[in-house]
Amino acid sequence: MQINAAVLRESGLGLPYATSRPLAVEQLHLDPPGPGEVLIQIKAAGLCHSDLSVINGNRPRPVPMALGHEAAGVVVEVGPDAGGSGPELSPGDHVVLVFVPSCGHCEPCSVGRPALCEPGAAANGAGTLLSGERRLSDAQGTPVNHHLGCSAFADHAVVSRRSVVKVDPDLPWTEAALFGCAVLTGVGAVFNTAQVPAGSSVAVIGLGGVGLSSLLGAVAAGARQVVAVDLSDEKLAFARELGATETVNAADAEAVQQIRDLTGGGVEYAFELAGSIPALQTAVDITRRGGTTVTAGLPHPDARLPLSPVLLVGEERTLKGSYIGTAVPLRDVPRYIALYRRGRLPVDRLLSGVLPLDRINEGFDELHAGRTVRQVVTL
Repeated sequence: MQINAAVLRESGLGLPYATSRPLAVEQLHLDPPGPGEVLIQIKAAGLCHSDLSVINGNRPRPVPMALGHEAAGVVVEVGPDAGGSGPELSPGDHVVLVFVPSCGHCEPCSVGRPALCEPGAAANGAGTLLSGERRLSDAQGTPVNHHLGCSAFADHAVVSRRSVVKVDPDLPWTEAALFGCAVLTGVGAVFNTAQVPAGSSVAVIGLGGVGLSSLLGAVAAGARQVVAVDLSDEKLAFARELGATETVNAADAEAVQQIRDLTGGGVEYAFELAGSIPALQTAVDITRRGGTTVTAGLPHPDARLPLSPVLLVGEERTLKGSYIGTAVPLRDVPRYIALYRRGRLPVDRLLSGVLPLDRINEGFDELHAGRTVRQVVTL
């Protein structure tokens, strides 16, 4: 079938993207789903820093590539042998896409850590589906790579059965999309990676969609103190509306000392979601003795953090990475949606705006400038 999709053919083009236009909406050919795959009509897809990092070159990926990974849609066709794990899928079912397909058989999958699926990671890096196949090609017949097994900035996508989670049909598309990345990653960092207990002190550094999801998670977990840290005063004010007890602007030369003073020597759990080394350094510096620093940000692969091992040993510190919120998607997506319905995770408040696909470059300008939390393309 013929589809419209936002295709990246060259990374690292200059700003503003409204002028350089790294993403072009092209007509592509989409093959039908193969074994273990499903055809999805995409209804909404969020603009995320993981997309932006491919556009700007911080996350090298093979091009041409159809971008987009945080999305929700409706099942159109179920390929052969697509039973997979979880509830059976049928045409008409509503689903959330998950950007790490899990094979269910590798070592991480077998011990309950599907976010670290080894074949899934290899496929994502190669720009293929979990099967190793590409179902996209352009007008010249050239294969087009898949982004994180989803390629969701398109009206339709073929994905692995293991890249989707069935959800209730009454959840609005623009909200459902956020559960595939921002919420799964941010809330999961709190609930799964750090396992923050009630009554803890928490700091969240970087108040984009993932960071504010972490803040919502910390509030839902019952943290007694939640310090929000960002460069934007507007986002800091918004964080207070969402439950932050204190806010600190990271641009202040005394930001670290301010946070340590506010928290009596540092927080028990610090979360870095900005994807920058200065932000991660701040997170380390504000973690108290015996505390845990969690990073879910993805700076350039060449970036390095200067860290003294004595700090880890002498203060019994923990520094942990969190990928896709250490998620078990079939378990976590329904749980987070249930918390949203109860008012414990007001995910709908993270929506900054809705865009048509042909304005996607302008949307990434807004994201790069830090003027938005989560924009969503509707299709």
